[in-house]
Amino acid sequence: MPKIELSRVSGDFGFEAKDENGHIVKMDSNPQGGGLDFGVRPMQMLLMGLGGCSAIDVISILKKQRQEVRDYKMVINGDREAGKEPSLWSAVDIEFHIYGDIDPDKAQKAVDLSVTKYCSVAATLEKAGAAIKYKVFVHP
Repeated sequence: MPKIELSRVSGDFGFEAKDENGHIVKMDSNPQGGGLDFGVRPMQMLLMGLGGCSAIDVISILKKQRQEVRDYKMVINGDREAGKEPSLWSAVDIEFHIYGDIDPDKAQKAVDLSVTKYCSVAATLEKAGAAIKYKVFVHP
């Protein structure tokens, strides 16, 4: 079972989370909530996790299809439920920007497979009620 250790290291709400391999992520509350802008907000980290999870899937699938990915970027925007506690992600919009000599149909298929089948973070967000929409852009 993966192990995460969390320690307060900056002000009231500045934390560092460390995994069993020593990788560290900084988190904080927003300044309006008493944070010092020390790190990423935990809810934004979920969107970052979605990006990382899906990127690993997409690039792995494209490599298996012998597509040359020269560069890769994603833009992820999310809306949260207003006036609720907890305030969950209700909608997530993703732009996949894939650079290289890539067949657009293969890129679309790789993204479809990631978002709808392989990415555990996408599945977790969807089970929590988030609607995930995405577009794929292939750049030569």
